Amino acid sequence: MSLYHVQKLIYQLNRDPAVRKRYEEDFDALLEAFELTAEERRAVREPDIGLLYVMGVNGQLLMHYAALRGFEWDAYLEAMRQGERRHGPVRAGLYKRASETR
Repeated sequence: MSLYHVQKLIYQLNRDPAVRKRYEEDFDALLEAFELTAEERRAVREPDIGLLYVMGVNGQLLMHYAALRGFEWDAYLEAMRQGERRHGPVRAGLYKRASETR
């Protein structure tokens, strides 16, 4: 899994107008510019916010990406809950480490 590349893509979508323009014009070509697994590419493309959360994408990044993709706050929270139900516990990143300290 290339969590770094997923987060880099999402960060740039959230912050860089040129990347946002590429997203609007040819999202598939933009996705090809990043080293993503098939699962990651699908999760970003759909968007599967719950799977991205379970993969370990940082919540600050994911929250803004979800808003970009049209998710209201309550739908965003529910997507994360559904992600854990469908895909299991968080696999990597900050939320993985937080769950290990419980």
